[in-house]
Amino acid sequence: MADISWEEAFCGEGNNCYRIGVDGDGNSYIALSGQEDTYLTDSREALQQLIRDIKAGKADHLL
Repeated sequence: MADISWEEAFCGEGNNCYRIGVDGDGNSYIALSGQEDTYLTDSREALQQLIRDIKAGKADHLL
C-alpha cells in the first residue's frame, strides 16, 4: 500500500464524507472516510483538474 498522507474528511449533509490524500510520488487519492484502504487514484494534475471542473459547475447535474 502506498504511503498516503490523508487530509481531514470533507463531509456534506448526513454521512457523505470523503478524504483526499497524496503520496510522495505525486499521486492523488480519494476515498470514503473510514474506508481509506479502498481508494481511487490518479495523478495530482488530474485531481487538480477535477476540483477546477467541480468549482466551475461541471458536476452540478449530479446533485
